[in-house]
Amino acid sequence: MTAATLAVPFDPPRRYVPANLAAVAGLIFLLLAGLPVAVWLDLRNLSEHSLHSQADELGAAINAVRSYYSQNVVGRVLHATTPTAVVHNYHDVPGAIPIPATLSLELGSAITALGGDIGYRFFSDYPFLNRAPHPFDAFEEKALATLRQDPKARVYDISGSIFDRQIRLVTPVLMAAECVACHNSHPESRKRDWKVGDVRGLQEITIRQSIAANIFAFKYLLIYLVCAAVAGIGFILLQRRQTAVIEETNGFLARLSAKLAKFLPPQLYRSLFSGDRDVVIATERKKLTIFFSDIVNFTATTERLQPEELTRLLNEYLSEMSTIATRHGGTVDKFIGDAMLVFFGDPETKGVAEDAAMCLAMALEMQQRLAELNAAWRRRGIEQPVRARMGINSGYCNVGNFGSGDRMDYTIIGAAANLAARLQSIAKPGGIVLSYETYALVRHLVGAHPLPPITMKGISQPVVPYEVDGRIGEIGQRAQVISELGTGLDLFLDTAVIDDRGVEQARRALTEALAALDARARPAATSS
Repeated sequence: MTAATLAVPFDPPRRYVPANLAAVAGLIFLLLAGLPVAVWLDLRNLSEHSLHSQADELGAAINAVRSYYSQNVVGRVLHATTPTAVVHNYHDVPGAIPIPATLSLELGSAITALGGDIGYRFFSDYPFLNRAPHPFDAFEEKALATLRQDPKARVYDISGSIFDRQIRLVTPVLMAAECVACHNSHPESRKRDWKVGDVRGLQEITIRQSIAANIFAFKYLLIYLVCAAVAGIGFILLQRRQTAVIEETNGFLARLSAKLAKFLPPQLYRSLFSGDRDVVIATERKKLTIFFSDIVNFTATTERLQPEELTRLLNEYLSEMSTIATRHGGTVDKFIGDAMLVFFGDPETKGVAEDAAMCLAMALEMQQRLAELNAAWRRRGIEQPVRARMGINSGYCNVGNFGSGDRMDYTIIGAAANLAARLQSIAKPGGIVLSYETYALVRHLVGAHPLPPITMKGISQPVVPYEVDGRIGEIGQRAQVISELGTGLDLFLDTAVIDDRGVEQARRALTEALAALDARARPAATSS
């Protein structure tokens, strides 16, 4: 049996040639190194963008303050014809300039009118009587209460949507000595008991920042993400291609291994594909139990059957016997026409004694199964029963891969194998003959009787064969097949498969046959 054929290499349907590993490694390095670089560039870009925005807003606010100061302070002082006064209603007094509270209120309106991202507001819960009450929201009320308890506190509020954010900072406006004197004596003041350090009101600075306006500040990170996405898609497509090629190659190898399994013993197949055995010319000497079987008068059977029917019968026989051999752990070495060579002990072994016991159990089951097959074949019209002789021997053989570097065969060589074939040749049809070495290992399992010694070339001492009578405890009760065929004679009786009705039918037929033979014998005796 061929263990491996290496002379002709095979090619899978397609072969995947991997890309340049240096290029792939370089691309991965660039992707890994590009992320911190892109983040750093975007942080720098964001900082520059924020500084520009803040500078523009601050410049606009300063311009508003300068414009207000130029018009409402410097301009009025320069055009005044009377002494300058500081009053809250400076618009009504020629040459007057605004007090700080009025200045703050009007500056807030001027800065807010710019429509930028920075807002300013001055408000108090004690406005002068000639002014409308200042509206407070919940945050401003809470801030006022907090700052009156602790003027040094800083009160913030952050809010916004998913598209922008806003921060509000509220700081206290504290009463100075000049302010206390004015507010406690002014006729329009709502409170007359101010003290230095009291919280007169609040000034609120609001800064808004649009997230959408800054999204393109991360242009380097966006470019990196696009490149990473393209590379990721490329890797996914490449991985899918690799997976498809691997699956196709695995399918091809699976189909190939399934085909090879038909030509190899299962034990050898497993050891080859698991890597336990190398495909090299190598042998070892081991003690094996060798089984050899052959069909009796198979040549005569071939002459009576058509080639198609003969092929079907032989394949069915060999398939059934191989299945039994595999089930018992035997290595089916080869088929030689209708003959079989099976051995136990390599590549898997359970010990010499257990190997011999399994081989004997296999042979007994084969004979039983052959009797069942004969009954089925007879119903198909095959009149000549198939009977097999079997020989078993235990001894040392060379086992392994024999052959050349181009083709090799996993088999056994040695006198022990030749002796198993010789024992088979002297067995009765349907019988099993053991060597003494095998019988000594299984004598506790079967009964056997010795046969006349035989001599073999290469063996100096005569060999005493033992014919198996049956399992211990079953001798005398074992099933028996009686088969005779001749001119005017066609008898086949299998006691293993016949049922009770068949037993009665066989008894009647045999009684009638004996009576007919007796009647035929009487005239012959009278004439003599």
